[in-house]
Amino acid sequence: MKTITKTSTVSAKGWVVIPQDIRKSLGLKKGDKIKFIDYGGVVALIPVSDNPIEDMGGMLKGESSLTEALLESRKKDCEAGK
Repeated sequence: MKTITKTSTVSAKGWVVIPQDIRKSLGLKKGDKIKFIDYGGVVALIPVSDNPIEDMGGMLKGESSLTEALLESRKKDCEAGK
């Protein structure tokens, strides 16, 4: 992930232009929504997804399944009489 640093000016109405490089890197286009989060003086710009459930699908995919590990643990507990 590369860091992009740009400067923009706040208008009298509070509008800020998101520089083209940053819009492209975030895949932002006209009409997209964004969320601003203030981390004590550092502001993050987060694109809001139209379909967050679909967009998150597979993000926790890995070598092992947490569900399978939980089921295995429960099975062992049952066998041990817990």
